Amino acid sequence: MDLEEEAYNIIKRHKEGVFQNVIWKELDIDSRKCSRIIKKLLDKDLIIREVGVSNGARTYLLKAKEEVKEKYDLLLAGALFSACTGCTGDCQPEYCGRLSEWIGSLIQEAERSEETGEINADIGDEEEVEEEI
Repeated sequence: MDLEEEAYNIIKRHKEGVFQNVIWKELDIDSRKCSRIIKKLLDKDLIIREVGVSNGARTYLLKAKEEVKEKYDLLLAGALFSACTGCTGDCQPEYCGRLSEWIGSLIQEAERSEETGEINADIGDEEEVEEEI
C-alpha cells in the first residue's frame, strides 16, 4: 500500500476528522511530503480540508467525503424502470397501462425468485410460527 492510500485510510477511520499533523506523524514522514499527499487526495476529490488549530498550532482538519450511492433498486422491476418516474402524463394510476405493465413485471420477478428459492428467509420463519399455532 502506498503512502497516499495509507493517508486516505487514516482519514476515513476518523469520522469526525483528523488533523493533518497527526497523519504525518503516524506515517513517519515530514510535513512537506504529507502536504503533497493531501494535495493529491484533494485533487481527486476524496477529502475535505478545513483550517483548524491543534495544540496551539495552525493545521488542517481533514475529513473523507462520504460516498453517495444511488439506490434505484426500488424503482426497478427486472430491467424496467418505474413507469411513474419522470412521468409527466396526466393520468390516473388505476388506469395507466405503463404502470400496470411495471407492476406486472414486479409480480413476475417475485414469482421467479420464489421458483428459484430466493425468497426471504424471514417469510419461511413466519410460516413455521403459523403452523405451530
